[in-house]
Amino acid sequence: MEVGLAAGSVRAVTAELIETARILVACGKGLLAMDESNDTCNRRFAEVGIAQTEDARRRYRTLLITTPKLNDSISGAILSDETIRQSAIGGPALVALLGERGIVPGIKVDLGTHGLALHPGETVTEGLDGLAERLRDYAAMGARFAKWRAVLAIGDGLPSAAAIAAKPKPSPAMQRCARMLALCLSSNPSC
Repeated sequence: MEVGLAAGSVRAVTAELIETARILVACGKGLLAMDESNDTCNRRFAEVGIAQTEDARRRYRTLLITTPKLNDSISGAILSDETIRQSAIGGPALVALLGERGIVPGIKVDLGTHGLALHPGETVTEGLDGLAERLRDYAAMGARFAKWRAVLAIGDGLPSAAAIAAKPKPSPAMQRCARMLALCLSSNPSC
């Protein structure tokens, strides 16, 4: 059994990837990072006396997405696992609301940072186990790009060699693509 994509499928995926990237880097626009964890969101709500419930988080996220003229400045929104599964109260899925406004939905795919063993104050990002399945699920829900964090503590003697070694490394091909993108953007006088 052959595994992979047929040539036509590769072209379609490539075209979608190019279109997504084009939209995300539109001049004068940026990404809305609304991917904070439930714990972080709840902590912020508690500070201002808002109930720490899924309904309150849904209402908050709906408010963000339906802000008038948001799409004038935002090209993409990074969602959390809870958010990508939510619908507005009595309305469509939040992903659909983003799409209606021309905002590309993305997803934070890591499962958080945890202490790096034997290295106080340093972290490792977890979530590679099961990532392929989660990515398929998120794509089926409408996510068109993904975010992964790699957090490094910087300070006296930090980051350690162990913390640096624990982070994903960009391949030479990825580094060349990033350099090419930077050169393309810097050569566009309208940006």
